Amino acid sequence: MLSAMVKRTMAKGIKSFFLNGLAGRLEALLNEGQPDATHAALVCHPHPLFGGTMHNKVVYHAMKALSEFGFPVLRFNFRGAGMSEGEHDKGRGEREDVRAALNWLDSEFHLPIIFCGFSFGAATGLDVACGDERVVGLISLGTPVGVEGRAYAYHFLQDCIRPKLFVSGSRDQYGPPESLRKVVELAPEPKAMVIVEGGDHFFEGHLAEMQAAIRDWVATLFKPGRQAEAS
Repeated sequence: MLSAMVKRTMAKGIKSFFLNGLAGRLEALLNEGQPDATHAALVCHPHPLFGGTMHNKVVYHAMKALSEFGFPVLRFNFRGAGMSEGEHDKGRGEREDVRAALNWLDSEFHLPIIFCGFSFGAATGLDVACGDERVVGLISLGTPVGVEGRAYAYHFLQDCIRPKLFVSGSRDQYGPPESLRKVVELAPEPKAMVIVEGGDHFFEGHLAEMQAAIRDWVATLFKPGRQAEAS
């Protein structure tokens, strides 16, 4: 099902390739999923200027939780990260990268899409995914509210009527629960907020709880017909 742009097989069921973005080729990984998949998923990584890539632990574990439903799951490196072409654009051009990834998923699988983003990937991708009719659900992990003088605005959530899940740690240094609640309050139903007790921004030592929140929400909202197994 993959296009001719696929370069090589990383492991059974995982493909490494490049997809086309406005800034050039974007390095990507696809967990292929099952033939009877009901949805496809996209997972976006944290800030590339602080070491964020598609290989980030939170991104990887989110991918695992979604792929357990049999979904094809796409990860990619934003422009300028890893082997992706282009330069970091402070979230502006990165929105176009998210659009390119959504377009690729849609053209390959023609399935409703679940978006998932971690930190910078959430702040950047939510803005795009909320307005895309192909996206039927949104997951925001470690939603950043304010980082070292940089404020993230989420006014677009006021018009985001698709199901939304916000998962953060109780000790998240970039999005404390009380600040996150103000963001979540902007959004209309349906929405859910899960605070992982003891978890920091990266869910260190609490990745299993983060995965469980994703699994429970997907199973409840989308009833994908494939029982996820604990990893």
